[in-house]
Amino acid sequence: MIWKPHATVAAVLEQDNKFLLVEEHTPHGLRFNQPAGHWEPNETLAAGAVREVLEESAYDFSPEFLIGVYRWHSAESNTTYLRFAFGGKVIGHHPERALDKGIVRATWMSLEEIRATQTRHRSPLILRCVEDYLAGKRYPLDLITHYE
Repeated sequence: MIWKPHATVAAVLEQDNKFLLVEEHTPHGLRFNQPAGHWEPNETLAAGAVREVLEESAYDFSPEFLIGVYRWHSAESNTTYLRFAFGGKVIGHHPERALDKGIVRATWMSLEEIRATQTRHRSPLILRCVEDYLAGKRYPLDLITHYE
């Protein structure tokens, strides 16, 4: 058996002291997550984060930095995830746009609300990425090199 982690991209977006999360259907009920998803072939990691933010929240995202790279093993699904979390700016919104299948809504939550809803987080990475963002973790995008 060949082991491989699931590479995912995510975005931590802050506006007016609130963070963008999505509420989505999962096998374990409604859960919160950052706009995030699987990295797709033929796209850069940052482009994947831009795509996921638009698909899951209807917001346009401009990545400016990498917050961190996170490894998390889900005991429930026996899956290991390798998450690349980006920070940047919201540069537009398309409220008429349909959200990805399974996404109930995009919502802005304060840090206190995020902490208060931890039992409904899709993974422990949600709070950790926000805390790392608030701690000032910022790595240049050119830390990641993509070869054609």
